[in-house]
Amino acid sequence: MRRAEQPSRRTVLAAAVAAAVTAGSGPAAADTEEPMTTDTGEPARAVPAHTVDNRAWVSYGDWYAGTAKGTTAVAGARPGVVIARPAGTTDYTDPHTGATARWEYGTWTSPAHRLAVPATEAIVSWNARTPAGTWLQAEIKAAYTDGTSTPWYVMGRWAAGDQDIRRTSVDDQSDGRSTVWTDTLAIDDPSTGLRLASYRLRLTLYRKPGTKATPTVWRLGAMGSDVPDRFTVPASVPGLARELVVPRYSQEIHKGQYPEYDNGGEAWCSPTSSQMIIEYWGGRLTPEQLAWVDPSYADPQVCHAARFTYDYQYAGCGNWPFNAAYAATFKDLQAVVTRLSSLPDLETLIAAGIPAITSQSFLKEELTGAGYGTAGHLMTVIGFTADGDVIANDPASESNETVRRVYRRREYENIWLRTKRYNASGKVVSGTGGVCYLYFPAHPTAAQRKALTAVGVRV
Repeated sequence: MRRAEQPSRRTVLAAAVAAAVTAGSGPAAADTEEPMTTDTGEPARAVPAHTVDNRAWVSYGDWYAGTAKGTTAVAGARPGVVIARPAGTTDYTDPHTGATARWEYGTWTSPAHRLAVPATEAIVSWNARTPAGTWLQAEIKAAYTDGTSTPWYVMGRWAAGDQDIRRTSVDDQSDGRSTVWTDTLAIDDPSTGLRLASYRLRLTLYRKPGTKATPTVWRLGAMGSDVPDRFTVPASVPGLARELVVPRYSQEIHKGQYPEYDNGGEAWCSPTSSQMIIEYWGGRLTPEQLAWVDPSYADPQVCHAARFTYDYQYAGCGNWPFNAAYAATFKDLQAVVTRLSSLPDLETLIAAGIPAITSQSFLKEELTGAGYGTAGHLMTVIGFTADGDVIANDPASESNETVRRVYRRREYENIWLRTKRYNASGKVVSGTGGVCYLYFPAHPTAAQRKALTAVGVRV
């Protein structure tokens, strides 16, 4: 969402919460679990290590090890979890339509995962199929380093389509020590030393009563991080010259189109970037899927991506996990939201043929050649020049032909990896600290698997 220097949830995220807000956790199963222990059965505790910790549940063994109530693990080429015999029924009133409907549901709860780094933030992401008449809710419950715990926080109510519910984040969730800001759980005041030590994730899968339909979740995980406060980061040494051939789409040619999805293309940097990478991996939409788009519009797939990443509570297309979940609806793709630590991490991925979508904010003068400033913007890194500069497909370009940009390495490195910056008013606001989306094959090659493992992503 390229918006010129306006307040964003990333700016809000950096500020301390002044007062506790009561959370509405929605229609999920009651919290009756035993005290939190880790995947190995050990008591939850924090062990200092790196600044980012990724954990994903992806294998049949992973799903089998969770606590199932009305769900079951399924094997196959892509193991997952589905509704078996529902645990019960519940009514859900969609806050964005006012409609109330009854749903059968089942839950799956992960073992506790002890974070390798005591974290100030956690972001949950998932890959799933939700046929018509189904949807899912993803939650997190974390243990603090002082031995207490958060409540169950809703990190998304999601469906691939929009005919049954409106996919949505949930506002007003806080216990006075941590708060959910759209797609990110954050410690309110990191200066106190309080951190997230471990967490459980919970899925609630829903379907219309009396049907056999079910969501199938293939991947569920969370990224915890404790990236230090920094206005600048050390310069890295270039190590790769390679450019991937990635489709080029401009968000700007969609200005004014479908304003119900965050005012049209001007704010569509995230879905536009997502669509570029999806098509790089061979993902295509059928004429039937695109039939709803005005036939006079160019690149209707970008309009489609905006509609099906749109978060009705956030009122935007920039929800990070919703973009990853959209990408994973395409055949044989998986996706994750993570943080990387350096441009060499990106070089490792590019060398294996994996482009990345990076999130950054900057003043116009901080990124030579961009021609704009932004409080939050997504673009796609597709390679590096012989001098080590970043080759990016920047959707904030006036045409598809001008999407390919070369940005100075040192400038790009800093605006992407820093956690603090000055905005146009001279106020200190937040930076994303290396957040990116990674989309990659469900069955990666050995080289791709090695590269993803090297940057901390389990496949």
